[in-house]
Amino acid sequence: MGLFSTRRVKRVAPGRYRIALPGPERELLTTLVPQLRELLTTDDPSLNRLFPTAYADDPERDAGYHAMVRDELLEKRFHSLDVLERTVEGGEVDEETLASWMRALNDLRLVLGTRLDVSEDDDPMDIDPDDPLAPAWSIYHYLAALQSMIIDALSQEL
Repeated sequence: MGLFSTRRVKRVAPGRYRIALPGPERELLTTLVPQLRELLTTDDPSLNRLFPTAYADDPERDAGYHAMVRDELLEKRFHSLDVLERTVEGGEVDEETLASWMRALNDLRLVLGTRLDVSEDDDPMDIDPDDPLAPAWSIYHYLAALQSMIIDALSQEL
């Protein structure tokens, strides 16, 4: 199971799931969600993975694309963050709520991964605990592991 000794997300019935996070994990998410919400209102370069370039060779066309879709993408991201924040205490949730969690966690992970300059060559076992970025790397891996649990629970419906 990797990072966790117990599952945080379990399928309890068709279309129903139980989320059970320990207090420190709920506190972490409660801290990260407003940080991302605030960051989404800026032009911070760490958001590039959330709003990727559609036309790399045509800046004018790319600007038009972003003008057309950015507000809708922002609205969806804010909605997912709101759902996660509203349900972070856990309990039984439906598939739509769990999918919102997955999207919010993915956004958090992508922004943090961009800031850490994550690559496919990075090995979580190679992180030096004395590295000043070690806590950020731990959060990144936590988010990935929690997201993986959600995917596993959702895939049980297939």
